[in-house]
Amino acid sequence: MAEKTARNSDGGPHPTPERDARVILSNEPGSFAWGVLANRHPALIEQVRDAFPYGPRQHEALDALLEQNNNGVIEPLAPSESDHEQWSVWGREFFGRSWFDAPFLWSESYFYRRLLSAVGYFGTGPWQGVDPFAPFKRAELRGTAVDEELRALDALADVPADERATALLHASVWGNRADLGFRVTEGDVTPGAAADDLVADDSAQLWQLLPAGTGVTVAVVADNAGRELIPDLILIDHLLLHRHAERIVLHVKPYPYYVSDATTADVVDCLRRLAEAPGEAGRIGSRLWDAMATGRLEVRAHPFFCAPLPYEEMPEDLRAEFAAATLTILKGDLNYRRLVGDRMWAETTPFADRTAYFPGAVAALRTLKSDVIVGLEQKTLEALERSGATWRTSGTHALIQVRGETGRSR
Repeated sequence: MAEKTARNSDGGPHPTPERDARVILSNEPGSFAWGVLANRHPALIEQVRDAFPYGPRQHEALDALLEQNNNGVIEPLAPSESDHEQWSVWGREFFGRSWFDAPFLWSESYFYRRLLSAVGYFGTGPWQGVDPFAPFKRAELRGTAVDEELRALDALADVPADERATALLHASVWGNRADLGFRVTEGDVTPGAAADDLVADDSAQLWQLLPAGTGVTVAVVADNAGRELIPDLILIDHLLLHRHAERIVLHVKPYPYYVSDATTADVVDCLRRLAEAPGEAGRIGSRLWDAMATGRLEVRAHPFFCAPLPYEEMPEDLRAEFAAATLTILKGDLNYRRLVGDRMWAETTPFADRTAYFPGAVAALRTLKSDVIVGLEQKTLEALERSGATWRTSGTHALIQVRGETGRSR
C-alpha cells in the first residue's frame, strides 16, 4: 500500500497509510472545493448561457443542471448517450448522492460532461461539436495582454540559450495562472512570477534530463488554452530548436473539458496567433507550423484526458506512450491532482513516492489553485503557513517538481 510521510513529535519521519490521506470532497462549507461547486459552477452555467443564442431545449437543460448542482443529486447520463455505459461504471458509487458528497475530482469532471450534454455538444442537432467555451478562449487570445506577451519575446531573441531556457520554463509555469475557470470567480489574478514564489523548484533536474543535442522524445500534457498554451508552445519551440528534444508529442483534450482546457482546435488557434504576429513570435509560430508538418511536433488526444480518474489508473496504451518518452511534462493544476492523487496528503510527502507508479521520468509544472500539495520541504511549509496567505489556492505560488526514472527527486 502506498504511504505518505508525516512528522512525529521529534520531527522524524512517520509513515502513514494512504487510507489516512483524506479524499477531497466538496461538502465542507467555505472550503476551496465547496466554493467551486457552490459558486464557480453556477457562474459558469450563466456565462455559457449568455455566450450563445441557445434554444429552449438548451436553456431547460442548463436550468436542470443548475438545480441539480445546487440542490439535487447526481443523476446518470441518459441511456442514449454514447458514453452512458462508461460513466455508469465510473459513477456507480456516486449516483444518487449530493454533488457535494462525491470526490471533488470526480464531481468536477462529471459537471463538465453534463454541461456539454446540456448544450447539445454530443447530440445530432445544430449545436453538435460547438465548443461552449470557445468565445472565452478566443476573446483572451485576441486580447492586448497576449500582444504584450508576444512583443516581449523580441527582448529574449539574443539572450544566451540557457538564460532563455530558464525564462521560457518559468513563463510556461506561470502561464497556468491564466486559467479561465480560475478567473470565473476570482477575478484576473496576476501575481508576480518571482523565484521566491516557487514553493519547489526542480528545474535543474529537468534540464539534466534534457541536455541539448541528445535527440530524445518528450511528451507534454497540456492544460489550458490561450495565454497558457502560447508559452507552452514557445517552450516546445525552444526544446526543438536547441535539440533538447528531437520530437515532442503534445497531448490535449479530445473535446472541451473544464472551461479553458486545450483541444486540437485551440492548438491551431494559438499557432495561427503566433504565426501572424510580428518579430520573434512570428518566427516561433512559423517554426512550430513546420514542426507539425514534418512530425517533429505531433498532437494527440487520448480519451483518458477527459476521464474523472487519477493517472495511476491510466490505460495501457497511454502508459506505453509515456514510457517511450524520455520525459513527460504535465502542465497545470488538474493534471497535478490526477498525478499525485486528489487527497489531503501531508505536504512533505515526497513527490517521488506519489509518482513512483508513473512510467518513466515525469515533471509537473503548476500554479497552485487547489488544496492538494506534496513534495514541500519542512522549512518551506512552515514559512508558507506563517505567511497567513491562502497560498494553496490563490494562484500566487507555483512549483516545478521532477522525478527521474530512478524515482528520486528533491
